[in-house]
Amino acid sequence: MSNLAFIIEDDVDLSTIYADALESVGYKVERIKDGLKAQERLREETPGLILLDMHLPHISGGDLLTEIRNDERFSSTNVILTTADARMAEAYEELADFVMVKPISFVQLRDLTARLRK
Repeated sequence: MSNLAFIIEDDVDLSTIYADALESVGYKVERIKDGLKAQERLREETPGLILLDMHLPHISGGDLLTEIRNDERFSSTNVILTTADARMAEAYEELADFVMVKPISFVQLRDLTARLRK
């Protein structure tokens, strides 16, 4: 599995916390602020892990998640949804590997992603 992780999150402070947590367990992190840019990068790279916010500019996290799950290249990519909207989390939980409802702590994310790397 690739050690590349995409953090697709428009909140700079949250993406910094998420990046620190993932880097602490050995991921190489790329931060992406909007859905359109994420869509472009996903055409170019196949990360081992995607942290996906549901509310993004230009293209929603839900649309991105559907595209990811319909693309065989991402069959072994773990997708963790991050959202503050519990209803949205429930609506997409079948497509995601994990759903984390914000606020998400550094420790929670570090521990979960450390288990995924094993």
